[in-house]
Amino acid sequence: MAVKERINAATLDLQDKQISLNRVSKTVKGGRVTRFAAIMVVGDGNGHVGYGLGKATEVQEAVRKAIEDAKKNMITVSLKDTTIPHEVIGEYGAGKVLLKPAAPGTGIIAGKTVRAILELAGIRNIRAKCLRSRNPVNVVKATFEGLKALRTAEEVAKSRGIPVDAIKG
Repeated sequence: MAVKERINAATLDLQDKQISLNRVSKTVKGGRVTRFAAIMVVGDGNGHVGYGLGKATEVQEAVRKAIEDAKKNMITVSLKDTTIPHEVIGEYGAGKVLLKPAAPGTGIIAGKTVRAILELAGIRNIRAKCLRSRNPVNVVKATFEGLKALRTAEEVAKSRGIPVDAIKG
């Protein structure tokens, strides 16, 4: 597989959405230490999307760190009009997400976590289902694995060195 060039987040008009904010605590000798873990997704609504995880003692700091991390982990999603080119299953750990293309007018039929990612990626018509774990971290990573696996007919034809009609035929 070819090496993907890094997406410069500074050139894109990005929006962000919070997937989850978790308050975690650790008991130490002096008592409890409370921290926050945030999962954020950023995207331009035009095929570029990324996710990040940030941890800090303050909520705002955790969110800021997560957004910075998300800008570093951007991917380009292959789109076909307002949907995806083909059905795909993304897996990460115990998370498994099914993504299916849908006809125009269907909208985004998905759970809260997957919906946020798909909206920011610019996908308007799709059906999605979490098949195993509903842990937000695993669902986000599984969704991204599925989106990374998408290929248009033109991309497949180029990689195989054959005309597009040979694939669609």
